[in-house]
Order: sequence, then structure tokens, then C-alpha cells
Amino acid sequence: YKDIHGFKIQNVSSDPPASFVGQVWYNSTSGDLKTNLGTPVGAWATQNSMNTGRQALSGAGTNTAALAFGGEPDGARTETYNGTSWTEVNDLNTGRLAMAGAGTNTAALAFGGNPPSPGSALTESWNGANWTNVNTLNTGRKRLSGAGTQTSALAFGGRDPAGPPFFAAQTELWNGTNWTEVNNLNTGQQEMAGCGANNTAALVFGGQPNNVESWNGTNWTAVNNMNVSRLKLAAAGTNTAALGFGGDAPPSYVATELWNGTNWTNVNNLNVGRYYLGGCGSQTAALAFGGVESGSGPASTAVTESFTFSGGISTIETS
Repeated sequence: YKDIHGFKIQNVSSDPPASFVGQVWYNSTSGDLKTNLGTPVGAWATQNSMNTGRQALSGAGTNTAALAFGGEPDGARTETYNGTSWTEVNDLNTGRLAMAGAGTNTAALAFGGNPPSPGSALTESWNGANWTNVNTLNTGRKRLSGAGTQTSALAFGGRDPAGPPFFAAQTELWNGTNWTEVNNLNTGQQEMAGCGANNTAALVFGGQPNNVESWNGTNWTAVNNMNVSRLKLAAAGTNTAALGFGGDAPPSYVATELWNGTNWTNVNNLNVGRYYLGGCGSQTAALAFGGVESGSGPASTAVTESFTFSGGISTIETS
């Protein structure tokens, strides 16, 4: 890098406020090597619809290999997406809505949800063909969020079964066998979105009361809020490179925002505004499916859209 540009990569504690296109730096706070790829741009494209329209469903995987499960109506239904079409596969053992998910389309985890009210502790593991009941959450919850993989997941927030104010702060860590209670969110939340690579790095945003917090494997830290406050939104990506889309609170039905580890940036909107939708994938290649279309009342939709992104401040993958 020095031979090409004449200077070494900077070591800084936060992203430069006025970086130039092509600039590379190391963010010592997040531990990421980053670059500026130019003005953030992105577009949503309509894809083939799901077989069954659903709302308050969950998702896992990528934009070309996705899994959608649960929701309302028919809370046990599971579908896989191959980048072109959705296919119905074996159902969850227990139908639920407003649950959380983690993993891929061949190795996923589904946890929490409703019924029963005020929230289920059930956890099911997906091996690409069938769902299997595994050890339950310590605290049953609905309207929670999750992040990670089938063997390294995090469950956080939701509707507190203990009663008012109903916003749960509980966080639980999954090691592939058991759930363990760890440090709580700073502010209890429900109906928010979450994403992250594993149980040591996650991001929660939106929901009620619409705070953004980052998880480092031990503690949650409050970070910058989204530009558009909303709940019942969906997410894709990691704790340093996330995408938040849809949600309930006009005009957030269509709003899409990109997180670079420090700030949120508005990018192109969804084609079909909706809330209580499912999402998966990465910041640069995401999938949005199902939900409730804005202005349609309680009716569920089967609409599917894929997102392609370029530009902006991005984390550089290193080995």
C-alpha cells in the first residue's frame, strides 16, 4: 500500500469523517480494516414470490440460498430459496410467529416466538431436511431478535414475560448445545432487527424503543441511531456492515439504511413497502421476503426482493 500510495495505512480509533475514494485505514475500535468505495448506492429487484404469503416470519442464509420459516398464517411452514424460486420443505415441529432465526439454509436455528403467550422458549435446529427440537431458551419470549450460526447464536430482547414495561433486555448465548444467560442489553427492546456473524459480534437496531447497540461477545454498547425510526423491520449483514429495511412507521415501510460500523446511510428504498417481513444475506447482497404491505391492512404478502449494493465505507475481508 505504501509503495502504491506513498504512505502507510492509518491506524485510527474511528472512521475518517472525510475519507477519499480508495482510502484504506484500520479502525482500532472495531478491529476492522476498512476502505471507502465511493458514494453508497444500491437497488432492490423483484424476484419470484414465496409459495405462501406470511408475516412475522424469520429467515436465515444468503440472497441465493435462503430459508424462510414460521410466521402467520401457517406458522410451521418452511420454504427454501435457490436464487430463483421458493420450494416448500418440511415444517417446523411447532408452528410459531415472531420468533428469531440464525444460520444458513442447510444449518439453521429457530428460537422463541408465539404461541404460547407471552412467549415460547422452544428452539429447533434445521439440518437441510428436517427440524429437530433442541434445548430451550432460559426465558421464553416473542418479538425477539437473533444473530449468528446454528452452533454459535445470540438471542436478545423481545417481549418481557414478566410484565410492564414489556421490553426485554435479556441476552442468551447458544454454543450449539445449550443457552446461557449473559449480559443484558442496555435498553430492553422488542420488534427490532438483529444481525451478526456469530455469538461474539452482533448488532440490534430499530424496534421499540428504537435504540442501536453493538455486542462484542461480553457487553452491549450504545451506538448511533438509524435515520428513520421504525419497528417490525428486517436485517442482513454483520455488526460492522449491516442493512436494515422495511418497518412499521411511515415512511419507513420502504426505507433502507446501510450501517458501516459507525453511521447509518440512506440508500434506495424497497419496491414494495412492508413491515413484519423476513430478511437474510449480507449488506451487499440481501433478500427481503413476506410481511404486510403498507396500506393492505392485516393481509400477508409473498413478495420477494433482492438487494445489490456497491460503494460506501466497507470492511475488507482478510485472512
